[in-house]
Amino acid sequence: MSIFWNKKKTSGEEEEKEQSKIGAPLSNTYNTSNTTKTNSKSEIKTKPESILRFDDMDLENIHIRNDVLLEIATFLSRRWSDSSDSTIHISREGKTSTNLEKKRITLPGLDYFYGNIFQKYRQWRTLLWYESIRLKYSFKIFDTDVVFGFIFNILETKRVEILGLEEWKGMIKEIIFYEGLSWHNKPLLNSLHGRNKVLEAFSQYFLTGYIKGELFGGENERVVKASEYAHEIIKDYVKKFNLKNKTHDPTEDQKWLEKETRQIIKILQVDSLMSAPPIPMLMPKSKVGLSMKQEEILSQIEKLVKIKTKEIEIEKLKKEIVQGDDINEEFRIIVKESQKNDNKGFESTENLSIAIPDNTGINENAIYDFNLINKVKTALKEWKSGWRERYDFTGEEIEVENYIERQPKVFIKDKKIAINVKIAILLDLSSSIEDNEIEYKKATVALCEGLDYLGIKFSIYAFNTESRSVKCWIIKPPSVRWGALYARRLMQVRPLGGTPLGEVYKILNPSINAFKPDIFVTLTDGEPSDMDAVRSIVLSYKRSGIQMIAIGLGADLGDAIGIGHNLKYLNYQRTLTLSKKRLQDLPKKVLGLLTVD
Repeated sequence: MSIFWNKKKTSGEEEEKEQSKIGAPLSNTYNTSNTTKTNSKSEIKTKPESILRFDDMDLENIHIRNDVLLEIATFLSRRWSDSSDSTIHISREGKTSTNLEKKRITLPGLDYFYGNIFQKYRQWRTLLWYESIRLKYSFKIFDTDVVFGFIFNILETKRVEILGLEEWKGMIKEIIFYEGLSWHNKPLLNSLHGRNKVLEAFSQYFLTGYIKGELFGGENERVVKASEYAHEIIKDYVKKFNLKNKTHDPTEDQKWLEKETRQIIKILQVDSLMSAPPIPMLMPKSKVGLSMKQEEILSQIEKLVKIKTKEIEIEKLKKEIVQGDDINEEFRIIVKESQKNDNKGFESTENLSIAIPDNTGINENAIYDFNLINKVKTALKEWKSGWRERYDFTGEEIEVENYIERQPKVFIKDKKIAINVKIAILLDLSSSIEDNEIEYKKATVALCEGLDYLGIKFSIYAFNTESRSVKCWIIKPPSVRWGALYARRLMQVRPLGGTPLGEVYKILNPSINAFKPDIFVTLTDGEPSDMDAVRSIVLSYKRSGIQMIAIGLGADLGDAIGIGHNLKYLNYQRTLTLSKKRLQDLPKKVLGLLTVD
């Protein structure tokens, strides 16, 4: 068992005194097990004598890819939650939520947290544990925008923490580390007023055993009394849980917790139906986050360890918690996977004259237009569902307006639709696109999000020229799903040089033949410098069964029509036009090419 449960009982009096200590965390207050398990799911205690760790310089240069992060997170979450169907999503808005019905956990990205990359990962991993345990033991999650939901969820968080630590005792060190670093996120009570101050004080004091700031007079008394009461009801719940052979009735538990929530609200003297405005959190102001000094971390960890227990060697334990040796090897594997070049879909890129953008530390947020992405996905909902409503001569439902207007098709008929297509997309990133670069890339990202939403297999390539040398880039291989990593790659490729389209097609030929797409879409804003070569190789692609389509991008509509007119003479099966002023229509243009059966 964890050292936090193996307390030596000197006397019944001392034990009672320790258990009734005001503000003591529940992991210390509640005896959740009657006997010591010798074969528990705690962390492995036998460690090698010397453990390889990253130094500060290494950690500054490490970036963990989201796809690698999600892979390990899915494995861990399904293990912790005992659910083989749980899924993990990363929120760009920094949101944390768990959908019990869909078994979906949403977490912020690593940039949301303070510290170096290893410290961020440890905090993220602990938050994942909390939400996974919530998925296993929770029966209801309320919205926190009203006082009742806010208090209910606080009690529920501590309840599931205790039940989770009974099974995963080794997580206690990571919880202490998480609480220590998240201290920087907590608002200072002196900066809050009214019910916000009382609610945040209760949350801090009950969940961690300490508060950040000061409380005076009646507010302090109410918070302390409510915390004492909350400790007692959770302790009583855990005892009953053990007496019932660790089984529970979700319906009864929900009624019980709702009843106790109302009682705590009475003690705090707040209105249960009043709104609880979001309490501001102190978050990192940059992508890098805040680098915390070792002394600051040690000091905060020491304070937490003293609160958690009095019967251990503090100096030794606080260093163990800060070093995180239990997580070190897991982190090292993740870093190793993140540093691999993702060449999936190709044996090698060395002989293809194709490069992979490798500066993974770049910020891709500038090319994520969530409004445009949401519009694209909304427009594709019918396709996603697999059914589309159409007007027909016969059907199960009549459209009254069509009947009144004497339209020939007055019935509504549901038709099953399926999208059977593979797409390759080539982006022209010559210097002429520079003025519209960000909008161009925003539209491309929205297009990729739409294709991924529909589950379509696609690849993205780009080209530019550097020192008169053609450079082809793999933005996204065909055999992987779209993710932030590939948006990051797109962000790195700068608009440079001319439009040697024929040479680009030749370089891409082995890759395209390996993928065998149904449609090959080329986006270009200029006339190719080698038109005869383009005409020849486009014809070659068409003979292999690929539908060749070009979209001409012009400074305005007239310019776009002129470029499209020139492209017609290059053997493309279809040519479309688009003004650079309407780049937001790009996803619609490309998605309109899909074959729907």
